[in-house]
Amino acid sequence: MKLGTLVKPLLITGLFLAGPVMAAPSAQQVLAASPIDDIVDRYPAMMSEGIREGLKRSQQLPPMVADTIGYVVTNSFRAADIEQQIVQNLERDLSGKQLEAVEGWYQTPVARKISTAEIAASDPAVWKQIQARATELNKKYKGTDRAKLFERFDRASRATESAVDTTIAVQLGLATAMAAFSRDSANYDELKQTIESQRGKIRGIVEQQVYDSYLHTYEKISSQEMGLYIDFLESGPGTAFSKTVTGSIQQAITDPIESIGNQMARFLAPQK
Repeated sequence: MKLGTLVKPLLITGLFLAGPVMAAPSAQQVLAASPIDDIVDRYPAMMSEGIREGLKRSQQLPPMVADTIGYVVTNSFRAADIEQQIVQNLERDLSGKQLEAVEGWYQTPVARKISTAEIAASDPAVWKQIQARATELNKKYKGTDRAKLFERFDRASRATESAVDTTIAVQLGLATAMAAFSRDSANYDELKQTIESQRGKIRGIVEQQVYDSYLHTYEKISSQEMGLYIDFLESGPGTAFSKTVTGSIQQAITDPIESIGNQMARFLAPQK
């Protein structure tokens, strides 16, 4: 038999044995498989509520002005824009194999159970429940494996790190509006210096909030399931996914902040 006539049947047989070649999932498909798109849908409302309540508690602005700033914030963020930012960065940062691995994880029963818990906890209406149960849950889990697991979870998910950076960026942006309202041209620089000098304190507050949320969100997730989740977050694909998602969300939130501050500065500036 000639070589050519031998190779051809072997190639055909090989194609049948190999089966269909599946293309790697798109970044959009991976995002849809994860809970991120559902959580991001709530970001505009979360941002507005958080900023509005924070300004009211600070008592540096009248409640009506705080509500106005909250309204401006709501209309300055679009969930679709944030999701698009995430998709673009995932396409840039992750390989096809990494996207496939991430999608594979989120299609498992354990991941689906955890995703459901994370989506439920992201509802702004649940914040008061988390705050109300914080003391109870902190006492319940003190010294337990769940408490000890938090440091590993937080490092892998980058939850506190990204939340601190975003919090500081948002506060600096809003300082523009507050400076305009106070009629004090030097107020912004003073606020900026004060906020930056309190990074350590802000981190402590944010980390406690993240911990309270962690205890509430994963209360019904077993230790074995949490172990599998953190293993994924610490894996190459999981690390790349978390880093890109948190970075994209932070970018999508902080980029418009300066513009929002400038809008509010013009709106609140004293009439001459």
